[in-house]
Amino acid sequence: MNKFLYLILPLLFISCVKKIQPTVLGNVQGINLPTQESWNSTITFTDSGIVKAILYADNIQTPEGSTQKIMKGNIIIDLFDENGKHSSTITSERGKANEDTYDIEVEGNVIVTSDSGVVVRSEKMIWNQQRQRVISETNVHISSLTEIIRGIGFESDQHLRDYKVFQVSGITTK
Repeated sequence: MNKFLYLILPLLFISCVKKIQPTVLGNVQGINLPTQESWNSTITFTDSGIVKAILYADNIQTPEGSTQKIMKGNIIIDLFDENGKHSSTITSERGKANEDTYDIEVEGNVIVTSDSGVVVRSEKMIWNQQRQRVISETNVHISSLTEIIRGIGFESDQHLRDYKVFQVSGITTK
């Protein structure tokens, strides 16, 4: 019986010790975590079965309670005309896509290149899905086959055929 107590007594003490469970996330606050996250993602925007845009991003996150998709890494957006024919491409380093309006705001080394050869560079650009317009309120540098235009503020159709620069600071012809 004495030997039995020597075996049981230590087991009782071990089972009474409060166990500390390590946290899986360390110091990360749950409120900062996205509710959805995807890597090397492709999102296709369509209207009545016609592709309007295809977005590629290295990382897409949806914060809790938000209608914004936060995009990081290499972002490429291929834009298509009303017949589904490719018209231009937007590239950038980061951005946001609104799930309600389907508008996309990109920033960081933004380059918009039309299939006709027009190239627009800016630090920030918005693609308005409903109006099919590309808009910037920052510095822009536009290079076409015939001229180079620099200025502040820009709006164009997504084909870069009919564009306006609001504060032109320089024009050079080629």
